[in-house]
Amino acid sequence: MTGMTIFFIFLVIAVAVGIISFTMKPKKKHRTDSLYTNALNAMVRDDKKTAVSLLKEVVRSDSDHIDAYLQLGNILRDIQPEQAIKIHQSLTVRPNLSKSLKIEIHMALAMDYQILGKTEQSKRELEIILNIERRNLTAVEFLLSIAVQERNWQVAAKYAKMIQKINHTHDKQQLAQFQVYEGLEKLEQGDRNGALSCFKRAVKMEPEFGESYLHLGDFYEKDRDLVKAIEYWEKYAMNSNEGAKKVFHKIESALFDLGRFGEVEKFYNRILEMDSNNIEALAKLANVLEEKGDHQAALNLVNTALTRNEKSLQIRLMKLKLSLAMKPPHALANQIDDLRNLISEIEVEK
Repeated sequence: MTGMTIFFIFLVIAVAVGIISFTMKPKKKHRTDSLYTNALNAMVRDDKKTAVSLLKEVVRSDSDHIDAYLQLGNILRDIQPEQAIKIHQSLTVRPNLSKSLKIEIHMALAMDYQILGKTEQSKRELEIILNIERRNLTAVEFLLSIAVQERNWQVAAKYAKMIQKINHTHDKQQLAQFQVYEGLEKLEQGDRNGALSCFKRAVKMEPEFGESYLHLGDFYEKDRDLVKAIEYWEKYAMNSNEGAKKVFHKIESALFDLGRFGEVEKFYNRILEMDSNNIEALAKLANVLEEKGDHQAALNLVNTALTRNEKSLQIRLMKLKLSLAMKPPHALANQIDDLRNLISEIEVEK
């Protein structure tokens, strides 16, 4: 057999192999793609059993199908988390992984470990992601949630700042909130000086965040420094419209203890100047006026409020209470009828 003949034989074989490879591979790829698509559809339907079966078939046919392995591990996370970890860990040693795939694999591992309560391992995987992509928002948010779960407020503040930097935002209130949480933690541990520093830093960080003032007021009340306690409680009331009522009784009691009960009326007037619809402050002021013997002023205050909010049950009940000593029985009966009608209307609306 001549060299030329041998050459032609090898050439024919090579062409035949090439044709076979060309014709067979697309079919195999088409089949795995179809299986993978069906698996994804099963996942959308929450049919985990079918999805797992299809994904296993995909990886048996194509061991290089990284996405199939990823999804298989993700499904197994809830039912066989240890198996999910094994699958996802096996992917970390695959060669030539893209940056996005590496991130996806380590994120999957972080979630695997988290579901098993292995927080340190979860954090390690998230740190790997940040080494790959320093501004990965999902990883930082995950680390923030772990820090909050662990009540590690300094670390939580660190990640909150990172998130704000990534999002180009500046939420001073969130950072002040973490300072307050840290202060409360220190109080529980008996570190009062540390707690005071945290509360004051929170005020400096965000002067309009009311919670800082509330806890400063409570702090000074414990020290029996009622003057400072009142100062901070008032600031809380002025910065927290909805929560202001938390400190009304505290302020009244402190002013009474200091012999300054006459200032209570001024305080509630300041609250109403800022928020005329603060019904709790209105009720408190009406009570103060009534206790002073100024029944008509109290009633006038309530009537004025009623013109702005005629469907308020609270205001109508306040008016009825104030009218008991001033109105004849038939007028009181009319007010009760009005109340009954209003209650009926509210029940119908519900």
